[in-house]
Amino acid sequence: MRGMGSRGTGKNLIQDDNEKRRTLEEAMDWLLRLKADPDCPQVARDIEHWLARAESNRTAWRDALKAWEALGEVPPRHADLWPPRPVAVAAPPRRRGRRAFATGAALALAAVLLLVLAAPALMIWLQADFRTGTGESRVVTLVDGSTVNLSADSAIDVELTPEGRHVRLLSGQAFFDVAHDGRRPFTVGAGNARVVVLGTAFDVALDDAATTVQLARGVVGISGEGDGQSVAEMAPGDMATVDGATGAITRATVPLEEIGAWRSGLLFVNDVTVDSVVARLQRYHSAWIGVPDRTLGRQRVTGLYDLRDPDRALKALVKPHGGKVRSVSPYARIVSRY
Repeated sequence: MRGMGSRGTGKNLIQDDNEKRRTLEEAMDWLLRLKADPDCPQVARDIEHWLARAESNRTAWRDALKAWEALGEVPPRHADLWPPRPVAVAAPPRRRGRRAFATGAALALAAVLLLVLAAPALMIWLQADFRTGTGESRVVTLVDGSTVNLSADSAIDVELTPEGRHVRLLSGQAFFDVAHDGRRPFTVGAGNARVVVLGTAFDVALDDAATTVQLARGVVGISGEGDGQSVAEMAPGDMATVDGATGAITRATVPLEEIGAWRSGLLFVNDVTVDSVVARLQRYHSAWIGVPDRTLGRQRVTGLYDLRDPDRALKALVKPHGGKVRSVSPYARIVSRY
């Protein structure tokens, strides 16, 4: 079980790659807009302004064109006009049979997305003591008698000493059932949230935007780094969301029976963004899921979704907001309103 010395560097690398992923998804959004209305002058001007804003945008645009071609889609008309020379763009795709295309598309898409997806996973793999894969769950019993139920594609780092018990949720979601030990508090860190308990049961979910804590039994204290607030006490049925950027805490209540419902194959969410739910569904889906439409991604939802059928859950999630799920290959889904 590892210490905590290298976590700051790992967190910074993960944040950098999250930004690269978001920029790539913005580029895909522009491609979808151009495909929907290739002759609109406003779309053309908006794309030019976005490309001129940063070199990272132009790099993402070239990668998006490559991914679009790799997925078997014909690039939108005029796509080769942006960015202007001397920056190169992908050549129009050659027609080929569906069967011959499948393997090539998978390899090409993997190459395009490797940089933005592989580095965070590698950092988590290096730090984690326990982890799960896509669609996999696992119950871990710690040496103090506490149990941790790991959701799909989740990871924790554990440090147990005579002075204290510390667990960091590196990715995903976990349900903790903590053995009481009055001499050694049990601390869970996730993003910029910190939960301190003696003996209790609670659920912690981590994504790019926030950390959510739901208390099933006992009493815990929760704080957010950088928010300037004192520790907030939670009672059973309380839910606290710690903003990933500011550390600010918002509170709500949830039915006790819905806390940790993912252990039975159900995902309950309360007033969270579509982006946040997609990130949770991604842990149960073997295909990459992109939400290039930023407006759709920011819509807030409350609902119950079936993790045993992530494609159906994804469609149910975005349909009320005019969203569609495009299965562009067995290896990728793109969610947008276009």
